[in-house]
Amino acid sequence: MKRALMLGLLAWIAATPAQAFPDRPIRLIVPFSAGGATDVGARVLAEAMSSQLSQPIVIENRVGGAGIVASELVARAPADGHTLLINNTSHAVLRLVVPNAPIDVTTALAPVTVLSEMPMVMLVSNAFPGRDVREFIALARANPGGFNYGSTGGGGTLQMAALLFLNAAQLQLNEIPYRGGAPATLDLAAGRIALVFDVALTAVQTARGGQARAFAVTSAGRSPALPEVPSLREIGLDAEMNVWQAIFTASATPEPVKLELQRAMAAALAQETVRQRMLGLGVDRILANSPDEASRYVSGEVERWERLMRGRINPGG
Repeated sequence: MKRALMLGLLAWIAATPAQAFPDRPIRLIVPFSAGGATDVGARVLAEAMSSQLSQPIVIENRVGGAGIVASELVARAPADGHTLLINNTSHAVLRLVVPNAPIDVTTALAPVTVLSEMPMVMLVSNAFPGRDVREFIALARANPGGFNYGSTGGGGTLQMAALLFLNAAQLQLNEIPYRGGAPATLDLAAGRIALVFDVALTAVQTARGGQARAFAVTSAGRSPALPEVPSLREIGLDAEMNVWQAIFTASATPEPVKLELQRAMAAALAQETVRQRMLGLGVDRILANSPDEASRYVSGEVERWERLMRGRINPGG
């Protein structure tokens, strides 16, 4: 009888953290400045998710170290699900970018869910004489080192997409570093650089506004946001890239807590108004997969991008 009571008590204690979760506001840490694609996506999610959990979701922007500052903050926070990280595909190369980081992000952080995927868009200056991707490649090959492309360096998605394209097309262009996608796009619009790969959220607006031309998208097929623009795969280039956004928490966070977080996120993203907002941000696909599925997805992306980008990223760049 005593043994049964003890087992029941232990089961109740083990279940209590998940049942009581969350018992205070949740912090969602964004490793990028306000206004970017990841930050905007975080704010849409936070608004919808707070009603699912009956607790506010507080956004905190912690920029620095190519994302390692925000990652370390979450990894070292109490593993109770009240401190989360949202990051994108750049997470997959963080070990290459910051080789002497205080944490290994692949073991210190655990994926809760992969929220969504969106393509990068190949934006070309209006001043560039080529009219499509094939003409761009022909002109760039005829003038090796004669054209510049914008990049945020340090393993950011702008750099990742550009290097993937240049490698697939066997092109030599000069990398011009910028502190963000916005100043790179301004120089593209002014004709000071020839090429920028930008995330769909802002690239669609740039193309629609006539500031630059959208030559291709990096998704496997055409993007609903730019249905008239071909994919690089259509043109015969193996340069597919989906920019994903995922939620992470400290790796020791109990599984029931991660499952409750994922449930709330999936329910939030299932709302039609939220889905439409995400599609309006250039999202091609909403996933909201389970923690196990998210872990396999992110592990595969880390393996892929570390293999592709090793030796092409300057650490700390």
